[in-house]
Amino acid sequence: MTTFERINNMAKKRGISLRMLAKNAGLGETTIYGWKRRTPDSAKLESVANALGVSVDYLLGKEEKITTIKKNEPVDLDKVLSEEGMAMFDGKPLSEEYKKALLAMLRANRNSGE
Repeated sequence: MTTFERINNMAKKRGISLRMLAKNAGLGETTIYGWKRRTPDSAKLESVANALGVSVDYLLGKEEKITTIKKNEPVDLDKVLSEEGMAMFDGKPLSEEYKKALLAMLRANRNSGE
């Protein structure tokens, strides 16, 4: 099964179209369709994996078991906002500057409550 087929199947399981998946991943509406003929770059593939809640390795076919990100698991915002990579709000990726500003605001709020 190709990467495109895995993405398409997982999107169907999640009940979303490829266009909506692309939008949720911060990509152009038809970007994923182009992956029928070519390999996606790693950053875009990671964005799609995050939007689907699965691992990149699953989408690449390196693992058969679907490793999902549990929706009710606590998220370490300090880690998410400190690391390079995808963090999204309202279906759009946050810039590195915006992530740093959010992290600074959270830290300031934490320190003011001590």
